[in-house]
Amino acid sequence: MYEKIRVIQYGCGKMGRILLRYLYEKGAEIVGAIDTHPDLVGHDAGQVAGLPVRLNVPISDDAEQVFADSDAQVAVIAISSLMDDVYPHLERAARHGVNAITTCEEAFYPWTTSPHITNRLDRLAKDTFCTLCGSGYQDVFWGNLIAVLAGATHQITRIEGLTSYNVEDYGIALAEVHGAGLSLEEFDRQIAQSESLPSFVWNSNEWLCARFGWTIRSMQQELVPTTREEDTPSETLGRTIPAGHATGMTAIVTTETYQGPAIVTQSVGKVYGPDEVDRNEWTIQGEPNTTVTIAQPATEELTCATIVNRIPQLLDAPPGFVTTDKMPIATYRTYPLQFYLL
Repeated sequence: MYEKIRVIQYGCGKMGRILLRYLYEKGAEIVGAIDTHPDLVGHDAGQVAGLPVRLNVPISDDAEQVFADSDAQVAVIAISSLMDDVYPHLERAARHGVNAITTCEEAFYPWTTSPHITNRLDRLAKDTFCTLCGSGYQDVFWGNLIAVLAGATHQITRIEGLTSYNVEDYGIALAEVHGAGLSLEEFDRQIAQSESLPSFVWNSNEWLCARFGWTIRSMQQELVPTTREEDTPSETLGRTIPAGHATGMTAIVTTETYQGPAIVTQSVGKVYGPDEVDRNEWTIQGEPNTTVTIAQPATEELTCATIVNRIPQLLDAPPGFVTTDKMPIATYRTYPLQFYLL
């Protein structure tokens, strides 16, 4: 009656190692592990994750074979940050009828930033009776946290948010999307002037509007490079970012609604210097005014814990691409994951 939930860990890098441990410690059965990095392929997933036991699950670079052989219920995909990049991995899971949850930031609410991809995945997942969604740090700290605070508010006129995270913690794909290492001229050309790079708070603003039932009147975005006066070493990029080059970016997104409230969010993603730490600050203006500050959030671990805690809700959700504004809030799991299935 309470069989373990069978999970494929898709991506076994920095985030994947934490996810593997959290999955194991929450009672999931790891039935497959996928990565293409030559330093990981062939190694036992338990050893890579630093677990005290071997899982007897070798990391494979043949994703199709892993899905064909594993009889998995869930794939946890920790690879890319944009829907264009994560699409083939979500498509593979859906094609095999495997529910999938991804750390891809755009997947948090991709209906308008990548409508063709999202609708295609939605149709495929419905055909194969599985559910796809995006979750992670933003699910709680840019979404549900603000929604809960709004529940104690009489009137909202404006919501302001500021979040900062170290792109070093999430691998090279995220660092590159943020323009880390580019000259200011390259940043302007490849990042600031690109219409295909909505920032992640763009998606979270839309998620909030969907949760509150607000209709969006306009969306504006400004992408500004972050720099340092000193050279900044980057382990993820494998080189040192010269002084004056972009260490990442600040994205400022302003959302106006027909109902009146505005949402203005700033997302700072960059390679940190030695004196910089993660930040998460939100203010709801209206009656009353409320400000909440999370001091030095452990963004990487919070992302992974949210993903794992969401798995029972993923399995209970209807087929299709289902964003988490349509799900109950993420819940702490005291017992093994399988005990929370409806």
